Amino acid sequence: MATIQEIADRLGISKGTVSKALNGASDISETLQKTVIETAVEMGYHKLRRPGGLRKLCVLIANMEYTEPHHFGHELILGFRQMAEPAGYTVEIVPATDALQASVSYDAFMLQHDYLGAFILGFSLSDPWMKHFPTSRTPAVLYDNYVSSNPCMASVGIDNREGMELAVSHLKRLGHTRIGYLSHALDSHIMQVRREAFFQSMRRQGLFADESLTGSSHYIAHCMEKYLPRLLYEQQVTAIICSHDQIANAAMIQCQQMDFRIPEDVSIVGFDDLPICAYTSPPLTTIRQNRLLLGKSGYYALESLLNGIPIGTLLLHAELVVRNSTNQVSYE
Repeated sequence: MATIQEIADRLGISKGTVSKALNGASDISETLQKTVIETAVEMGYHKLRRPGGLRKLCVLIANMEYTEPHHFGHELILGFRQMAEPAGYTVEIVPATDALQASVSYDAFMLQHDYLGAFILGFSLSDPWMKHFPTSRTPAVLYDNYVSSNPCMASVGIDNREGMELAVSHLKRLGHTRIGYLSHALDSHIMQVRREAFFQSMRRQGLFADESLTGSSHYIAHCMEKYLPRLLYEQQVTAIICSHDQIANAAMIQCQQMDFRIPEDVSIVGFDDLPICAYTSPPLTTIRQNRLLLGKSGYYALESLLNGIPIGTLLLHAELVVRNSTNQVSYE
């Protein structure tokens, strides 16, 4: 790691000026502060934890709701804070907007705000900072994303392959052999993982698996209009697995509007077990993610990185929650 003196030597300024710039002193111009921070990042400088001092972590969140208890990100953040704050950390929640990511590099942002590490939620593959993470030196743990070959980066999530295997096995036990798959657009790591897991699970179960049995779109309405009728009428599926619960709920509503009964005519399985799943019509069979435990796992992984333990991926077991949206296949 570079030292403050080495940064000062590179820029031809005093060590005290560098220290002031790194700590946001008011008598340092914005231009000089930006230059010092960018040079520090380039040279690999990062602030160390000091016993008894302020220790700050952040949750960087994009493309995910989190402010209300029923929002997907709420329990992820709660679990992380439940572990981090008793351990003496201050946790700040930072919306990682497009404007923020475009204005500063990830490492520079973390250094500028005294964050020792980050728990990163909701990033898509197109988010600008995803390009920074492979070479970043600031510890971070990504939920449902993966960065290879960087010992400063870790990943947490549930075992999505296990979850998909549970879903496919459940439907096969009920007699379903024609199973379709509907997904959100494949511009996120986790949507790609779940889609591939669907094909792998179908093949392991000895069931027919083909592109014609799938459909994906950025928009749920488009998915329902274009792909659901094709699965029901052309492919004659008797069951559909969905990449997340919102698509599954939309599929149940659309099927019923098309005079298909759930689950008598078509069985539907979701993914995530959002609070709404117990109250859909009928209640939705789904794969549960324990988001509180995932948040706690995010802290465990980040603390490992901060202690120099290069943890890679931490996966929790998936759980099948059987409700009333799945049933024995009917050949009437």
